[in-house]
Amino acid sequence: MTNDLDTGSPQPVTDPLPTPTGSDVVRERVSAGYIWLLIIATLGSYAALVAPIGISLSLRVQELAPDNVELLGYVVGVGAIAAAVSQPLVGMWSDRTRSRLGRRRPFAIGGTIVGLIGLTLMAAAPSVPVLALAWIVTQLGWATVLSSLLLSQADRLPEEQRGKVAGLSGFTQMIASVLGVGLASAFIGNSYLVFLVPGLLGAVALTLWVTLVKEPSSRDLVIEQKLTLARALKDMVFNPKQHPDFAWNWLGRLFFMFGVTFATTFTTLFFASRLSDGGKVADIGALITVLSLFGVVATAGGAILGGFLSDKLKRRRFFVLLAGLAFTAGAIVMAFGGSNATVLIIGSVVTSIGLGVFSAVDQAIVLDVLPERDTEAGRYMGINGYSTTIAQAVAPIVAAPLLLIGAEGADKNYGLLFLVAAACTLIGGNIVMIFVRSAK
Repeated sequence: MTNDLDTGSPQPVTDPLPTPTGSDVVRERVSAGYIWLLIIATLGSYAALVAPIGISLSLRVQELAPDNVELLGYVVGVGAIAAAVSQPLVGMWSDRTRSRLGRRRPFAIGGTIVGLIGLTLMAAAPSVPVLALAWIVTQLGWATVLSSLLLSQADRLPEEQRGKVAGLSGFTQMIASVLGVGLASAFIGNSYLVFLVPGLLGAVALTLWVTLVKEPSSRDLVIEQKLTLARALKDMVFNPKQHPDFAWNWLGRLFFMFGVTFATTFTTLFFASRLSDGGKVADIGALITVLSLFGVVATAGGAILGGFLSDKLKRRRFFVLLAGLAFTAGAIVMAFGGSNATVLIIGSVVTSIGLGVFSAVDQAIVLDVLPERDTEAGRYMGINGYSTTIAQAVAPIVAAPLLLIGAEGADKNYGLLFLVAAACTLIGGNIVMIFVRSAK
């Protein structure tokens, strides 16, 4: 473990790409420099993407439609739908890209630019429909960046490092959530800075990645099948019978992320409704930041230990089962926690533990069971991304009417929403995942 994570000043990383041996490739252990630059890039880009979900979008929706805050679910949902459709196509395109910068870096650069444009448009949006369109642009940009970073891992990581790097990445995403929300909270009152400061952090982090992680030129890449419209549409799906472990993991991840999205999309509004007299998000900005910090501490043990131990013990599925139980328990505690801040915080921390373990270990499982990793990694990682983006697209839309069941006046039924979230994570983490046979 120490050899993977030695510290030191970042230097250009020139780790060799995998060397072909028959139908597969030999992947050498990557250097500490590669891992740290990957973590920094993940931190910045994820902060830029999550800050709007965590607080900035809630603020804008309350400004533009104060009596219809449930519209937040539709805004978040349409952005996720756009990402769900685009990412497999981006992955296929990336697999076939010929450029001096390689296959992955051009998409990281382009995604950063698009993401910054989207954040600017959200800050200036005069209405909820325009805000939704701007969120689509933002989601497309930063999702492409994160996809490029994940594809780089699929290209380079050997099996014995996947859990460790996934654990660090999962933990980093939790830190990024706190960092993004914290930065945005510091600029409440300034519509532009609340969106753009986290975005600029992402741009700086990706600049380091693009500059220091050297990917060999792909100008001589041999492409056996050109990417036509018919081919792209065909490759956006796969045959579950041919790749059953990949299919079961996809389904389990879908259910789990449904539960996570139900809970996390409305967490800020949930706490405001339970702990603020007027139900205003701006009144609990400091509490949300503190809550996020508690979540990071909890996730440290979940993501890092889950990822590292799954490599050491060569057990993945066991940790995913624990993650499902933890998130389910935490969501139930929040549903019945009333207005007791201590109970609500405890429930939120327990869900953070579950999310941390799942995000780390399931990412390693994805890389373990990924079909055609040497030639079509982008395609299958894009298809795997459906499980998250479909959940992020559909769950907020389904949540909007759920919040109105049994509600009176301006109140929303957040308790029911968190119980549905608990059921989904239980199904995804503890029932479906037992069918992933190659994962111990």
